[in-house]
Amino acid sequence: MPVKDYSNDSLELHKKHKGKISVRSKIPVNTKEDLSVVYSPGVAAPCEAIAANPDDVYTYTIKGNTVAVVSDGSAVLGLGNIGAAAAIPVMEGKAMLFKKFAGIDAFPICLASQDAEEIIRTVRNIAPVFGGVNLEDIAAPTCFIVEERLQDLGIPVFHDDQHGTAVVALAALINASKVVNKNLNDMKVVINGAGAAGIAIAKLLTGYSLKRPKIKVRDIILCDRKGIISKNRDDLNDFKRDALQYTNSENMDGSVFDALRGADVFIGVSQADLLKAADIRTMAKDAIVLALANPTPEIMPDEAYKGGAAIVGTGRSDLPNQVNNVLGFPGIFRGALDARTPRITMEMKLAAAHAIANCVKEPHREFIIPSAFDKAVAKKVAKAVFKTAMKTK
Repeated sequence: MPVKDYSNDSLELHKKHKGKISVRSKIPVNTKEDLSVVYSPGVAAPCEAIAANPDDVYTYTIKGNTVAVVSDGSAVLGLGNIGAAAAIPVMEGKAMLFKKFAGIDAFPICLASQDAEEIIRTVRNIAPVFGGVNLEDIAAPTCFIVEERLQDLGIPVFHDDQHGTAVVALAALINASKVVNKNLNDMKVVINGAGAAGIAIAKLLTGYSLKRPKIKVRDIILCDRKGIISKNRDDLNDFKRDALQYTNSENMDGSVFDALRGADVFIGVSQADLLKAADIRTMAKDAIVLALANPTPEIMPDEAYKGGAAIVGTGRSDLPNQVNNVLGFPGIFRGALDARTPRITMEMKLAAAHAIANCVKEPHREFIIPSAFDKAVAKKVAKAVFKTAMKTK
């Protein structure tokens, strides 16, 4: 299936508009009286109210509906480490999607540092104005360190490349398993890419840290560029070594191609053009393939179907079954902001995944996940996350 190159269209659009977002006033300021109310001297009153009662910041300011989209530009889309300035168009886009799908005001914060400690310190210092922090396109292992250390901030800090991808991938698998009539818990799942997204997907699929997970895939093989993550390797960082607690229970060795033999599911969060039809033929009957590398997937749908795949999803908006984070993060943050929860938990992520899956009433081969433009999705996700958050407050 030929795919369109959107590069020139995108360059022209960004050049014409000088970016995609802007700041707009909620209130007209046309008279001296208007100015006196919105600024000096009237503005002193809400300042004093907040100083006396810090929680009033949610009553009198933008905090309760504002998210910082924070990136260091170290892992942008499929472009890699392109730096803070080059990451701005992506973060602007993220902010625009927050507004469109959840009515949330978001702002791109692209940092000229890739040092974990400096990122953590900066986010702490800017936190007073924001109700949540969306970490974006920060490479592993820095992304893990930053997110974990900021969980005490008092507002939700959520790395979308990890958890947004995991939530939407799980939603796709819930419905795909229905189509192929397999129990998700009994499937063998191969995840290629042991960075932010891959590890988060593995954790969510195994119900890691939950006492009684409803979804607990028993056989997950996690792979990186060097092959299967196993106990026999001496080159693993702490995060990959930790992943052995919930993956590769039989301590299998080898390449991703070895792991694929007999697998029910392949999830790729790695590199373009990794697989061929012949590789899919080694998988189990009615295999599910989620090839999520962007902009070019690990295998194109036509090639995967030629190899016998039953269902194929990608990260591209111009192909069927787009596993798109926009189905997750707007509603997740909307629900978290409305509940004023201090963090986004595993239970909230699972609730979001089921809410997304439930938006597809009759899933089939080319429709296992709702459209990114389905307006009902963010509302249903927000409701599910809010309900779950309020149970644990």
